[in-house]
Amino acid sequence: MKMESLNIGIFGCSGRMGRTLLAEVINTHGCTLSGGLVSGSSSALGKDLGELAGLDTLGLVATDDIESFVSQADVIVDFTSPSSTLECVEICTRLKTPVVIGTTGLTGSQISELENYAKDNVIVFAPNMSIGVNLLLGLVEKVAATLDDSVDIEIVEMHHKHKVDAPSGTALGLGRAAAEGRNVALSDVACYSREGQVGERQKGEIGFATLRGGDVIGEHSVIFADEGERIELTHKASSRNIFARGAIRAAIWTQSSGNGLFSMQDVLGLN
Repeated sequence: MKMESLNIGIFGCSGRMGRTLLAEVINTHGCTLSGGLVSGSSSALGKDLGELAGLDTLGLVATDDIESFVSQADVIVDFTSPSSTLECVEICTRLKTPVVIGTTGLTGSQISELENYAKDNVIVFAPNMSIGVNLLLGLVEKVAATLDDSVDIEIVEMHHKHKVDAPSGTALGLGRAAAEGRNVALSDVACYSREGQVGERQKGEIGFATLRGGDVIGEHSVIFADEGERIELTHKASSRNIFARGAIRAAIWTQSSGNGLFSMQDVLGLN
């Protein structure tokens, strides 16, 4: 869909991902940065958004006035925390402003809240906005559907030491893709930790291993281990720009979509 200009607001614009999103919007043809929101206690409050993005000044500063921030945008992009995201979605839905969510760590009940809001709004929710990761999700589901449950599935992820949720939202998404390929619920087969005398691995189990350290942006591997052979599907992110590019692509897509809760699979036409 070709547009003259799409006004995009960044909810939570002072963190690593927020600043990357600011820069991506500023540098994307056909998109205009409408604003950036921070908390009232943030040291970034009142700072120029161009400077926060590491670019030239824009004459547009970070605000904590959420109502004004949302009302000035055609779409909001949010990579914050679960509680902040739900606040954002409530206001966006009331003001009929689509929202793209890359926040991780949402619980099942919080995702159910998104589903309710999506009855009256366009919401794209994806723990990982990378095009490569979303291709990986499709591959994982296909491989899991092809192999029976005698083949063991393990998911290994690594992120920087500052990440607060574990396993990552992407790892959980990969687990759900594998479970869907096997027509089972992830909650019934997931194993999130092993320590001590845990006994032998259960048939059909989907295991998770979480690594944290340094400045790793994101690495995910899905291992299908059989007797005598092993298949490994891996995605490694070397720049946060891949997530920002996917989010802006999703933001543009919301302008041609009806209400509902969508994923990047929908945005990319993979569903």
